[in-house]
Amino acid sequence: MKINQEEHEDVVILRLGGKLMGGPDADTFQQTIRDLVERGQRNVLVDMGDVSWVNSTGLGILISGYTTLKNAGGVLKLVRVNKRIDQIFMVTKLHTIFDSFDDETHALASF
Repeated sequence: MKINQEEHEDVVILRLGGKLMGGPDADTFQQTIRDLVERGQRNVLVDMGDVSWVNSTGLGILISGYTTLKNAGGVLKLVRVNKRIDQIFMVTKLHTIFDSFDDETHALASF
């Protein structure tokens, strides 16, 4: 998994690429979230447009990031989730936890 960061006003966009499957990816993602919280960044938009697959460990990575931000008074939202991954969110009921958007403009406006 690759993570690229960019800032848009008070929102940090994390652009993920590849497969979200755990292992070192979990540590990298969590450290990225912790670093953002330490810097005072509380609004995070995770762009999943280039994520090809998420397994159960990958879902755990997203949930952990969501929880870390929520406990710090922040928000984690998702954008550009592909249909296959969106179906996983539906089956696991995670669509009730994560705010998810089709396009970045609407996602950013939601903060």
